[in-house]
Amino acid sequence: MSDYFGKETPKLGFGLMRLPKKGIRTDIEQVKKMVDLFLAAGFTYFDTAFVYGTSEADIKKALVDRYPRDSYTLATKLNAMAAPTEKMAKKQFDESLKRTGAGYFDYYLLHAMMENNYTKYDKFRLWDYVAQKKADGLIRHLGFSFHAGPNLLDKLLTDHPEVDFVQLQINYADWENPKVTSRANYEMARAHGKSIVVMEPVKGGNLADPPAAVKKLFTDYAPAASPASWAIRFVASLDGIITVLSGMSSVAQMEDNLSYMKDFMPLNEDEQGIIREAQRILGHSAAIPCTACHYCTDGCPKQIPIPDIFAAANKQLGNGQMAQAKESYAAVTSEGHRASDCIGCKQCERACPQHLPITKYLAQCAQMLEK
Repeated sequence: MSDYFGKETPKLGFGLMRLPKKGIRTDIEQVKKMVDLFLAAGFTYFDTAFVYGTSEADIKKALVDRYPRDSYTLATKLNAMAAPTEKMAKKQFDESLKRTGAGYFDYYLLHAMMENNYTKYDKFRLWDYVAQKKADGLIRHLGFSFHAGPNLLDKLLTDHPEVDFVQLQINYADWENPKVTSRANYEMARAHGKSIVVMEPVKGGNLADPPAAVKKLFTDYAPAASPASWAIRFVASLDGIITVLSGMSSVAQMEDNLSYMKDFMPLNEDEQGIIREAQRILGHSAAIPCTACHYCTDGCPKQIPIPDIFAAANKQLGNGQMAQAKESYAAVTSEGHRASDCIGCKQCERACPQHLPITKYLAQCAQMLEK
């Protein structure tokens, strides 16, 4: 399918939020190899954001400085919650241009719209600001990323018909999840005639290692296919999708994604049935549905590594591996900052795009893993 921007966009995008590390720094040489493989396979879409640490500067070194500007498309985002004033919010655009050296952005997004923050984008007059940047030729396609329900999405798309696309969290596990509303948001965007960039198709890596019953379901049908391939092909098979972002963290993950997306085939009828059975199984899963975005950790007064603790707990909750769960928990809390240190301030819950009851889950983790 060609997207409505008038050209074919390959259905795999490189999400730059979880780049590989060497110590505490980004492993730029590995990122360069990943970029080379991605472009050589015919893919072009790279996605970063002002608040993704050193990601914008990293992609300058790995991509922008090494390839012609017309050989790739670059997306980044402006986050009003990271700016105390209108002036500082607007400075993010110029800083992103400076960090990336890209000259312009093919896709530019207002970042992480939610019920508790969307009015700040109005207050800071950011819609008009980015529209002017588009008129100036510094933005080719304008959109926003979104973490709320269909009613707010309807309001935003009604109030701002000028946007070209919307970025939504869609995956088979959250298709009917009432807290994420993947299906309802997808249908609302399509009802407004908007094409979609998909984020979190593998749910922060959770669907790359799903519960054992789901894994068996997949391997019984296609032994050579990775669980991640099922997740990414599910969303890439939907109508109106510009591209599907995968937050790849290694050359191996890149090679796996390229192996089935280079010659992408939509899910067939049998495969769609298998996904429906996986959704049924996951509907009864006790695993904590954290995507490891780490938005919750920046303001935690106790510096609790919340996503890492949840990942440890899910070894038991999702796969029944209590010994491995306790071992992982001990490793991620070796310097303190345990689940039981939570003071219940709930700043994490206010920041969570998934709207998870984080304090409740931390109490559950403490009881389960600190005995």
